Amino acid sequence: MKDFLPITREDMHKRGWNEVDFTFVIGDAYVDHPSFGPAIISRVLEDAGYKVGIIAQPDWKDENSIDVFGEPRLGFLISAGNMDSMVNHYSVSKKRREKDMYTPGGVMGKRPDHATVVYGNLIRRKYKKKPVIIGGIEASLRRMAHYDYWDNTLKRSILLDSQADIISFGMGERSIVGIADALDSGIPVSDITFIKATAYKAKSLDTLPDNHIVLPSYKELKADKLNYAKSFYIQYTNTDPYSGRVLAEPYDDCYVVQNPMSEPLTQEEMDRVYALPYMRTYHPCYEPYGGIDAIREVKFSLISNRGCFGGCSFCALTFHQGRIIQTRSHESIIKEAELLIQDPDFKGYIHDVGGPTANFRAPACDKQLKHGVCPNKQCLFPKPCKNLKVDHSDYLELLRSLRSLKGVKKVFIRSGIRFDYIMADPDDTFLKEMCKYHISGQLKVAPEHVADPVLSKMGKPENSVYRAFCKKYASVNKALGKPQFLVPYLMSSHPGSTLKEAIALAEYLRDTGCSPEQVQDFYPTPSTLSTCMYYTGVDPRTMQPVYVAHDPHEKAMQRALIQYKEPKNYDLVHEALTKAHRTDLIGFEKKCLIRPRNKNDVRPRKTERELTPEEKKYGISFDKYDSIQRASSNGRTGSKPKAKKKNHK
Repeated sequence: MKDFLPITREDMHKRGWNEVDFTFVIGDAYVDHPSFGPAIISRVLEDAGYKVGIIAQPDWKDENSIDVFGEPRLGFLISAGNMDSMVNHYSVSKKRREKDMYTPGGVMGKRPDHATVVYGNLIRRKYKKKPVIIGGIEASLRRMAHYDYWDNTLKRSILLDSQADIISFGMGERSIVGIADALDSGIPVSDITFIKATAYKAKSLDTLPDNHIVLPSYKELKADKLNYAKSFYIQYTNTDPYSGRVLAEPYDDCYVVQNPMSEPLTQEEMDRVYALPYMRTYHPCYEPYGGIDAIREVKFSLISNRGCFGGCSFCALTFHQGRIIQTRSHESIIKEAELLIQDPDFKGYIHDVGGPTANFRAPACDKQLKHGVCPNKQCLFPKPCKNLKVDHSDYLELLRSLRSLKGVKKVFIRSGIRFDYIMADPDDTFLKEMCKYHISGQLKVAPEHVADPVLSKMGKPENSVYRAFCKKYASVNKALGKPQFLVPYLMSSHPGSTLKEAIALAEYLRDTGCSPEQVQDFYPTPSTLSTCMYYTGVDPRTMQPVYVAHDPHEKAMQRALIQYKEPKNYDLVHEALTKAHRTDLIGFEKKCLIRPRNKNDVRPRKTERELTPEEKKYGISFDKYDSIQRASSNGRTGSKPKAKKKNHK
């Protein structure tokens, strides 16, 4: 039967079930759509023959809230939701967010902080010995000892703090079915140590393969941040399913053991996952509360790929989806598009066709599917690898097929586009067709910064690559007769960025006339290279020191510099320029970022003639009348107002 999975005991009985095999506790509201991790995992288990009941956003203060279906036959599953619960709750300034996109009506407070840990302990109080399996983005990225930005401390593996038995990390389709089959066959949960993409507790390391790696102990990590940097980089270079080794992290009374990642899904397996009988929307019980906002962004979008070989330092995809690209077939995607067209709310616009990076539709090179990714090299950084295969033809063919469907007016690309990958392609066909058919007025790209020292820490290409892309993009749009623009995503306060680099970014924005509406402060989320730099003060790839802006006031100055035109940012920008000894950027010249408030702000020009009394007052030479007019318009020259024109009839 095609329906939502049970959320009440009555739903369970309607299906003729007396019990469920798994009770799935999730921090989000229940949305049965393939853009939501819990929906995929629950449908994959259903497809494998297991009965799953959903408990969405239980009252974590009430033990009975997780007893909706009684005791499950095999165990409990836990996911904090589509986002880490702390990212969901707090901005980078650690202020409580006002809205939760994954909760009915956007109401905050329906899930706890550190939801996986809280739900795990809630279940353990009620069911002491029942298997508990945790997964999702929160558990996946906290599977080993990790820096927690919100508590500003190094936390233990979430496996220990949640009192769970196993972590299913990564995307989880294979590992969750493997765990279910093992439990169903009667294997005790403590003996399920052989499944890829899982982490478990062990008393000894006797059964591990000979090439396993013992990481520094949690005690050693707490004692010296450099130990954490070394440990993190070992983990980072062992995220590949083919070359990755078993890792063990010692604690006082046990080890947390991490198996290698699962092999990437084949195209047939991907197609099967996305063809499962999703209801493609939120549960109707949320309708009286205004529904779930998060579905609106993805309801008419299509996922075409997984994984990313871009390797941005601030992104956790390496730890979660991996660097090997996995794709769906054209037939699978077109079939889903036809379902969208039949939806009564569809207006003819497919909002996106992509994934983590839209224009990646194949592994970076031929060897990756046999030997895995290079552990100590990136495919695009610092320069494109000589073995990189740059080819947009498959993606182009897919987009052409979609926009030819009856009922489709336009197909947009809103996922991230790697402009350096486009620049590495000698064929401009994709760029031309993207500009002609798949954007409307503007294209969002992510150069993130313009200072090469910062870009090197970000794992992004040199600024010259972005500048070249801007020129090519402008040229293509000019030829098409389309007045379309670039909207750059920019990041402040990333490790490596001092006020000097922040000012360089502001000067670039001045020179290009760009006024970004959105700026992201660097957000230290678990399991990224950048977060490791933020916590340890070193780049784990080189163990060399990295400048890190920890002071909230300095971070505010770096952010304000990117939006220096905003009147509310004037004081911060003025302070930053003064502190960086760049008061040459305070004045009336074209190169200046802000104008002075008093004469002491202006650095005097060198002039050959004697200054007039008025000029001496401000320490500046007004060589042209329009300069006086410009200064006068700000009410700071003290010049006499113009005489009023006589009214001639």
